[in-house]
Amino acid sequence: MSRNILADAGALRAELDRLRGKGLPALGYGDAELERMAGLTLRINALKRTLRAVIPAHVYQRPEVLLGVADFTGDSYRLSKLCADVEAEVIVFCGVRFMAETAKILNPSKEVLLPAAEAGCSLADSVTAKDVRALKARHPGLPVVTYINTTADVKAESDVIVTSANAAKILRWMYERHPRLIFLPDAWMARNLARELGKKIGSEMVVWDGRCVVHESFDASCVEHYRKVYPGVRILAHAECDPKLVALVDFVGGTGDMMRYVRETPAPCYMLVTECGLGDLARTELPGKRFVPMCRLCPDMKAVDLGRVLEVLEHPKPLNRVVVDPETARKAKVAIDKMFEIAQS
Repeated sequence: MSRNILADAGALRAELDRLRGKGLPALGYGDAELERMAGLTLRINALKRTLRAVIPAHVYQRPEVLLGVADFTGDSYRLSKLCADVEAEVIVFCGVRFMAETAKILNPSKEVLLPAAEAGCSLADSVTAKDVRALKARHPGLPVVTYINTTADVKAESDVIVTSANAAKILRWMYERHPRLIFLPDAWMARNLARELGKKIGSEMVVWDGRCVVHESFDASCVEHYRKVYPGVRILAHAECDPKLVALVDFVGGTGDMMRYVRETPAPCYMLVTECGLGDLARTELPGKRFVPMCRLCPDMKAVDLGRVLEVLEHPKPLNRVVVDPETARKAKVAIDKMFEIAQS
């Protein structure tokens, strides 16, 4: 047997051990699947070094992406911040298109690649720049506060961007300066924030009627049932959920906030009412905690797999290359920078 073959076999064994150590077997990955994954992650991680590429991955991505090849993971706010600071020449964004567009806005000189070119977002698809201009014409002078789950064109029509992690803080700052504002596109997040801040929909907050296809599928009626079946359970919901459900849970916030709560709050078990990826990540990062299944899959987030990440590194197609019009990017960056400024103040 040649030295190269022995070296390759040794590298594969080491990669298998690394993936096992990340906790993937606890998520149901068997030896055959782990061996297939190890062959892919070895090639991807080697290509990253050769191409000076970095892979950010949203927490809703598949576990093999999050634990096998991602350089950093997080919610939209964390990824936005980290992408603004990367020194790599290529960003392979494992997420959906609006996230990759944000990475391009913050890194105009870098190549940004989206492995699943078709990966969209129901919230981002619910509103256009034309819609925002019409809304501003109906409500002249009102500032536009826009959730990050929007296209670059919509961000360019906005005054400030928010994420689920910083929306309440930024809205408080805005209301100190404006008696009324526009919030888009998530109607349920808007209502949850309005209740938290003591603001009235319509008279103080003009709301767009967008929805997340994942979070709109959760039913508030199940909360009481799970509390009976799992005594002491702490139920955490994403801010995009129905306000009726949010009113019944123990904690509401973004994915990063939810992970912090689980780490810091003792309980016999936890239920994460959001996309399944967060639960998978929580089970691997917090193996001593018990989680009650309650999630939905996002088809767009799950469109990325290791094969597509490898393909986009080896043979990127025009559709994989994220392009944002320079003037649109300039205007959108003003709103994103405003978010950073307020959130860090």
